[in-house]
Amino acid sequence: MNKTLQRVYEIGIIPVIAIEDAAQAVPLARALAEGGLPAAEVTFRTAAAEDAIRAIVKEVPEMLVGAGTVLTKEQADRAMAAGASFIVAPGYDPNVTQYVIDKGGIMMPGTASAGEMQQAMNQGCEMLKFFPAEANGGVAMLKNIGAALKTAKWMCTGGVSAKNVNDYLGYSQIAAVGGTWMCKSDLIKAGKWDEITALCKEAVKTMLGFELAHIGVNCENEAEAERTAKTLCALFGLEYKAGNSSIFAGKAVECMKAPYLGKNGHIAIGTNNLDRAIYHLSRQGVAFDESTRKPKAIYLKDELSGFAIHLMQK
Repeated sequence: MNKTLQRVYEIGIIPVIAIEDAAQAVPLARALAEGGLPAAEVTFRTAAAEDAIRAIVKEVPEMLVGAGTVLTKEQADRAMAAGASFIVAPGYDPNVTQYVIDKGGIMMPGTASAGEMQQAMNQGCEMLKFFPAEANGGVAMLKNIGAALKTAKWMCTGGVSAKNVNDYLGYSQIAAVGGTWMCKSDLIKAGKWDEITALCKEAVKTMLGFELAHIGVNCENEAEAERTAKTLCALFGLEYKAGNSSIFAGKAVECMKAPYLGKNGHIAIGTNNLDRAIYHLSRQGVAFDESTRKPKAIYLKDELSGFAIHLMQK
């Protein structure tokens, strides 16, 4: 996947903003980034869009900035000249799509049917916009189409909210969602940056869905692991489940047959998406032990009170 689109996927939620005053663009971008969403689709529904994109790109370089509601070649030129990293349209215009691609830009045309999606993919679009998502059948619609278009990747906007964001992101072919619930126009106009930051943090928290998966206890050998697990199961009526390297007592306690990472053991934290969790935690300065990476699991570099931290996808 293209590096820009990889970032779209890792960020997961792309705030869609319609900004009336370009002077508010930079403080808004900083509020979004502080809240954990360093991205924005700045829509060309307002006259300030071009200047807003230019200001954000210059003053907040960590932001991934795209241009939305791009309807014409002229708008595409202005957006790319201002520094937009990707171009989004509400509908599929083959001419505008090809124009952006020929200029070396990344185009996400709006699509609502398998026919439009197939045409856009054949033109070279790696990621498609599904719009309006809820009105066009939402996740169920895309699961039906995705069964045939197995390489399709979508960013869904239109009706996506805090209540259904994980319904969308839980489907592997949906790479990201776009939304306005964390940065509604009234909040932007009122300059309520702290409130926008708080809403972004809550959106990220909801998306990642961190929760305790289990505690791993380092035992000296298999006999101790068996004894510990059986004792816990007998005391509390837990299910005994033996594996190759450990024995589980219920779902919450893993007794290691030999000491592994962590002085005392490990704490396993589940997340809805490992890639997004790594991206967002890395922005907070968290380091990972790459030697432990598996498709759906990785350990953090540092221990906490003698426990290694094991991040795993649910």
